Amino acid sequence: VRQDGTVNILGGKKVAVVFVLGGPGSGKGTQCSNIVEHFGFTHLSAGELLRSEIKSGSENGTMIDSIIKEGKIVPSEITVKLLQEAMIKSENDKFLIDGFPRNQENRLSFENVIKISPEFVLFFDCSEEELVRRLLGRNQGRADDNIETIRKRFRVFEESSLPVVQYYDSKGKVKKAHITRKRFSIFVQSSYI
Repeated sequence: VRQDGTVNILGGKKVAVVFVLGGPGSGKGTQCSNIVEHFGFTHLSAGELLRSEIKSGSENGTMIDSIIKEGKIVPSEITVKLLQEAMIKSENDKFLIDGFPRNQENRLSFENVIKISPEFVLFFDCSEEELVRRLLGRNQGRADDNIETIRKRFRVFEESSLPVVQYYDSKGKVKKAHITRKRFSIFVQSSYI
């Protein structure tokens, strides 16, 4: 139960949520896998949930596909619904939510619908040059891994997602991981996880 008396989607059970944000290709998914292995979190990737919906061939999936190919952000209500379903299905109480919230509207929608505020935001700080190098080199065959779409995605990240990071930073809820070509350095106290 939150301070305002509302009950979260898991029936008021104490739930730990960590938002994992960073530019496209910053290593969020890879590092989330490591955290899951060591700390028992359920990893929910907003991008993977959206891609699964696309693969389903649903009308929703077709619309999502068009939006992603344009380098835009999928409407909040669609992504929040997919996250909500995945959280309920997982039966866990600790979640890493990767690539979400992508903007302030996503943040508000999540907190209003799911009724959970994050413990903190794990922010992968990586230069545009390094992100482009990583994305072009990962060779996963994704339609959005081309130089034009990558640059659009980075602009959208700067304009939409960085204000979310700044919002949580103003509340003392951001832990930064500095990403470089040679190394990955992360400074997160294990007591948070």
